[in-house]
Amino acid sequence: MNTIVKGVLLGVAGLVTLVMVMLVAPLSSTSADSTDDQGGVQGVPPEYEPWIIRAAAACQHPELTPALLAAQIQQESGFRAQAGSHAGAQGPAQFVPGTWATWGRDADGNGRNDPHDIGDAVTAQGRLMCSLIGQAKTSRLRDDPRRLALAGYNAGWGAVQRFGGVPPVTFAGGETFHYVRIIMASMKKFEARPGGGLSVRGSGSGPDALRRAARYIGTPYSYGGGTPERPGTGFCDQRNGYANGRCAASSTVGFDCSSLVQYGYWPSLQLPRTAAAQFSATSDRPVARARLKPGDLVFWSNGSGIYHVGFYAGEGHVLHAPRTGRDVTVEPLDSAMPAADYFGATRP
Repeated sequence: MNTIVKGVLLGVAGLVTLVMVMLVAPLSSTSADSTDDQGGVQGVPPEYEPWIIRAAAACQHPELTPALLAAQIQQESGFRAQAGSHAGAQGPAQFVPGTWATWGRDADGNGRNDPHDIGDAVTAQGRLMCSLIGQAKTSRLRDDPRRLALAGYNAGWGAVQRFGGVPPVTFAGGETFHYVRIIMASMKKFEARPGGGLSVRGSGSGPDALRRAARYIGTPYSYGGGTPERPGTGFCDQRNGYANGRCAASSTVGFDCSSLVQYGYWPSLQLPRTAAAQFSATSDRPVARARLKPGDLVFWSNGSGIYHVGFYAGEGHVLHAPRTGRDVTVEPLDSAMPAADYFGATRP
């Protein structure tokens, strides 16, 4: 964010009004669907990934993708949490104190509202960029809303209005012009490949569900986390969700095994939430192991009940969210879980 006009960014009355409307407006089902295609992000430090995904998913404008936020952080700070500037900009998203006072919040729940905290900074960045994209889309300026929003983040929306778009290279030594150009050009390298690099053959509800879930390959496991619409934080019970003695699920944005399956098939087929319930809902359509097709559900049981579910991904592999500390991944079916626990498969 350019320090030239960063401190006066919120002085534009129209922007402030828009911000207030956006912060209180709930996401409609249409807007939630529009974020589904954002998928994941690649090439970012692991501590940034869940926050980037969450910040993009919280915005109703599909133009705000994880890749756009990642490219912007790269340009602002190179993913350095303690980054600073001579003009007082702080943290990975480079907020000056005046702007941080409006956009900053304790998003990570650690008791601090700190522009150097990754969760706080990325959340604030996402909220501001979401607002600016909304401003750009209603401005009638003839340019990509992403470019206009980036220019507003760097130079202030007043500069965008003054020049009728992205300020020219003659403005501020070309800082804003090149800021926008570099981010738009580098965004591609942060985009997770469609299907997470998994090649899915065929058409129909099974392959389609598998493709949808595969967008989140590399997303962390979060016990109890995830919804039919997006990854989310989870919770811990007496046995699950812990890592290194602390409750990891409550601060990890991701999926567990059954929420990933639920997400993949939603909304065309609204499966229940848990692995056991998903088996019960589909058990009237069993599939022999030799006849598995992409998108079929495979289940594991330890004798006291079904404890895990995944998608058959073809060629003897399964796509699943394994456990706390792991990411959504593709693994051989024989070793994804204990081989003796394999219980059977169904075709939703």
